[in-house]
Amino acid sequence: MTRAMPHSVARRRFLAAGGSLTLAFAFRPAWSADKLPGSLDKTPWLDAWIRIDAGNRITVFTGKAELGQGIRTALLQVAAEELVVSPARIAMVTADTARTPNEGYTAGSHSMQDSGTALRHAAAQVRTILAGLAARRFGTDVSAITAADGAMRAPDGRSATYGALLAGQTLHLRADGQAAPRDPASHTISGRNLARVDIPAKVAGGPAYVQDLRLPGMVHGRVVRPPSPSARLDGVDEGPLTDLPGVLKVVRDGRFLAVIADREYRAVKAAAALAQNARWTLPADLPADLTPADLVRRLPAQSTTILDRGAGSTGGRTLRAAYSRPFQLHASIGPSCAVARLDDGRYTVWTHSQGVYPLRAALAEMLGVAEDAVHCIHVEGAGCYGHNAADDVAADAALLARAYPGRPVRVQWMREDEHGWEPFGPPMLAEVEAALDADGKIARWRYDVWSPPHNARPGKAGNLLAATHLARPFAPPPAKPIPQPEGGGDRNAIPYYALPDAHVVHHFQSAAPLRTSALRALGAYCNVFAIESFMDELARADGTDPVAFRLRHLDDPRAADVVRAAAQGFGWNAWRPRARHGRGFAFARYKNLAAYCALAVEVEVARETGFVRIVCVQAAVDCGEIVNPDGVRNQIEGGIIQSASWTLLERVRYDARDILTRDWAGYPILRFDQVPERLDVRLLDRPGQPFLGTGEAAQGPAAAALANAIFDACGLRLRDLPLDRARIRDR
Repeated sequence: MTRAMPHSVARRRFLAAGGSLTLAFAFRPAWSADKLPGSLDKTPWLDAWIRIDAGNRITVFTGKAELGQGIRTALLQVAAEELVVSPARIAMVTADTARTPNEGYTAGSHSMQDSGTALRHAAAQVRTILAGLAARRFGTDVSAITAADGAMRAPDGRSATYGALLAGQTLHLRADGQAAPRDPASHTISGRNLARVDIPAKVAGGPAYVQDLRLPGMVHGRVVRPPSPSARLDGVDEGPLTDLPGVLKVVRDGRFLAVIADREYRAVKAAAALAQNARWTLPADLPADLTPADLVRRLPAQSTTILDRGAGSTGGRTLRAAYSRPFQLHASIGPSCAVARLDDGRYTVWTHSQGVYPLRAALAEMLGVAEDAVHCIHVEGAGCYGHNAADDVAADAALLARAYPGRPVRVQWMREDEHGWEPFGPPMLAEVEAALDADGKIARWRYDVWSPPHNARPGKAGNLLAATHLARPFAPPPAKPIPQPEGGGDRNAIPYYALPDAHVVHHFQSAAPLRTSALRALGAYCNVFAIESFMDELARADGTDPVAFRLRHLDDPRAADVVRAAAQGFGWNAWRPRARHGRGFAFARYKNLAAYCALAVEVEVARETGFVRIVCVQAAVDCGEIVNPDGVRNQIEGGIIQSASWTLLERVRYDARDILTRDWAGYPILRFDQVPERLDVRLLDRPGQPFLGTGEAAQGPAAAALANAIFDACGLRLRDLPLDRARIRDR
């Protein structure tokens, strides 16, 4: 498939072609008056999303990236359903700055809301156009035309393929948002399980990830990082490298120090030798003596009231609590990797970045070239939801490609690089106070959350690690809070409950002693942990069942349905207490505007060892209309397991000079003996309702449900994450 032609050229070709399409779209389209659905509003050209060639080959484009969340499969189903073709007929192109729409980042559980909605309406309009062309060709009413697997048919049996109908025409037309998508009752592809198209290579050991990418003539780079974030490079002796085979070049620019070799292991050996012969000054400037809560409390903050409801009631039984979260890692199983090549002044970068267009802008600034001189192609990476080191390693590769043009340069980070240098999930502190009235309802709610930035994604060169280490460094741009209703550190800080008197303040901290950025769910993980733990404390103080207490404060019927479904599936009302066993419950609507998720959890707690066994988890989810039920379950199950790992185990540790958790021994993640023994997900499908983001819906509820279950099992109310063995054993 060729690149998109300039709009002016395409328009001239379209007008020259004439025909019914010209007449149909000669007037001002309806889209200009109202916002178009999803990402169509920013990219309103049909052929930016769908192209059909003369051979009836269909290509669908999306600016969203496959991250392991199954979005390639779900978007394929959406397009196939609306075009009435088998998914096997469609080639899907994802996140490529030369080919796909610019949909920014694949983040915030927005893929189905943005790209899925855009594709649904674009495909519906294309189908409508094809039906009109078929009706004109066959001399029949358009209502008599039927579509079937890439062809339009007349009542008398005559048919024409989509490609034949479009001969001499073009789909370079503005979307109008007026074509009606197919009735969900008629769906045969969307709403059904379809095997994930990204899975076969992964389970068979085939090339699935950018880490597997091998290009002709490729050479290998390794970067020697400073031993600590603020270390200064005083000098380096390159002499010992002259005796090592395969070394092609040593690159030094300020604190950026790297080697290029003809083979990967030779690059590893050369980087180790280079590190041994580098001299650094190591300041002791990290606050190793502070707990995460104390650290966050001391950072300067910009305070913003994000909810101010009610007149300020007084009286009632008052409870207070504080909850905290430490620095945490993305901890991708596969360390980050990228490949870059410089040819004739143009860079091509193969990357697992979650935002190829913003990365292109940052790389162009760092390299001092125009954006159109950088082509970023997304290739899936071996693990990550959030801003890990994918963009940083792309910058490494681009800098080494500049130093060694004409051949692809592959840069693979090592485990210690990934754990020590990726942007961390920020520490947070939440303080909450509430009063209960005589009827056991919440009469007053006060909530304050403190958090460093949750978004330092590229867009500017200063967001790239290597760019900050150059002799002429790029400064990171000033951090800004992500505005409500989505929020960053204050994501889900506003409770979804009906509270007549509620006041919520976000204390945004523009900097932390370590670099922070987006980790799956952003602030929602800590905020839901805090709110739902405190809801449990309030219910117990009132002597009320935790599920009944939540239902008492919910006025959204869909939220209540999800809570009841999780409780029913768990068998909440039939629960019988057992020694060392406990149950916990939690609910949230992600960002208060995406998927609803409720969780009931049973654990067994061994106080003598601190080990928590997750016996079973029952989840219930409402994410609007479901495209791939198995894909939704994948996301919820994976989110629960990842959240269990964060909640029970994960914490970045550091001393005054350096990060200490640079391997799996120092930073353990959930092992198989702690995975839930039973995990069920109930889906509440809402055909015809908007898509609601699912990928980050379970993280917060899973953390709170675990904490509440641990309390129920052994009487320990743990409010500082992680709820690890030492905290349970030693209390």
